[in-house]
Amino acid sequence: MKIGIIREGKVPPDFRVALTPKQCRLIKETYTDVQISVQKSPIRTYTDEQYENEGIELVDSLEHCDLIIGVKEVNLEDLIPNKSYMFFSHTFKKQSYNRVLLQEVLKKKIRLIDYEVIKDKRNVRLIGFGRYAGIVGCYNGFRTFGLKHGLYDLKPANQCSDRKEVEEELKKVSLPSNFRMVLTGFGRVGHGAREIMNLLPIKEVKPEDYLNHTYDESVFTHLEVENYFDKADGGEFIRREFYTKPELFKQGFQKYVPITDMYIPCHYWNSNSPKIITKGDLASESNRISVIADISCDIADPIASTLRPSKVATPIYGYDPGSGNEETDYKKKGVIAVMAVDNLPCELPKDASEDFGNELIKHVLPAMIGEDSDRIIERASQTNLDGHLMPAFEYLKEYVAGKE
Repeated sequence: MKIGIIREGKVPPDFRVALTPKQCRLIKETYTDVQISVQKSPIRTYTDEQYENEGIELVDSLEHCDLIIGVKEVNLEDLIPNKSYMFFSHTFKKQSYNRVLLQEVLKKKIRLIDYEVIKDKRNVRLIGFGRYAGIVGCYNGFRTFGLKHGLYDLKPANQCSDRKEVEEELKKVSLPSNFRMVLTGFGRVGHGAREIMNLLPIKEVKPEDYLNHTYDESVFTHLEVENYFDKADGGEFIRREFYTKPELFKQGFQKYVPITDMYIPCHYWNSNSPKIITKGDLASESNRISVIADISCDIADPIASTLRPSKVATPIYGYDPGSGNEETDYKKKGVIAVMAVDNLPCELPKDASEDFGNELIKHVLPAMIGEDSDRIIERASQTNLDGHLMPAFEYLKEYVAGKE
């Protein structure tokens, strides 16, 4: 098999890679019948020279490759017909902005394997950048809190050379003795955020204690869904029912609003689920929240203050609870500082790439190169080389046709 690493072409540029130079060398040593070529690029976080030093071939074109691997969506003009591609296509949820991409994939008879739907037989995702979204997002949250209240000033994550420097910067964090924070979400993102929490001088407490006790030290609590959603009819909360019928539940987060300084959401949110924080919650006189670091970044739905995604260069904006509108000065009294960067792993591209590549080598490449006994690749293939949607993705027909 001939594998090609594509030059990322999206604007603004993404510096991450699917496989680092050392990982490419490891694959070649492990699978002697596999050849790897890397398309020359002036922007990726690992230089062409670093790949060349590991014995990896540099090329201008990937026409000769069987499988072409990238990170973000591939530009339409760069798609080579009759090839297999693996990247984040952002099409399986019928995203309107990438409809043309899927149309072009089908037109050029490309087999598209989307990282986001690579799952094991238990339907658990095997690969993603979520861990580093949590790490960077949580760091950004504490940076935002320091800037909002003039307590300390952390270097932006994208100006840190690597995770080690991020951890060194965290030593500057100095929180008030009555600081209280809420974290939601237990997936890759939530666990990534916890890696940062473990480095900070802040004590974890149980949700019931957080609600009912006062503390003379900084504390946080990590909420399960049953802690911040309630059954609408007042009945028993059954987690399986919540995930299958979220419309039967109602908001329950409002009890945390008067006793919380910062909220970091890392959860997955279903559009049929109740809202988490409403405009009314944030406008109430009892609201204590001054910073929301919205790693999940679902725009204007579950969390009222997330009006838009923010950029790496300008990661923080203000939300005025009184008007419900954006406020330029996030440090202004009564204004909530919102961090809602929607591409957080890009801020630590080397570390995020290495972590992603390790997962790719462990969980995906063996099935791609060898025997796919669990049908991992088959289930993640949205299209085939005949130019058709795979059976599991036929629900995208109307979307591709522009009818929905």
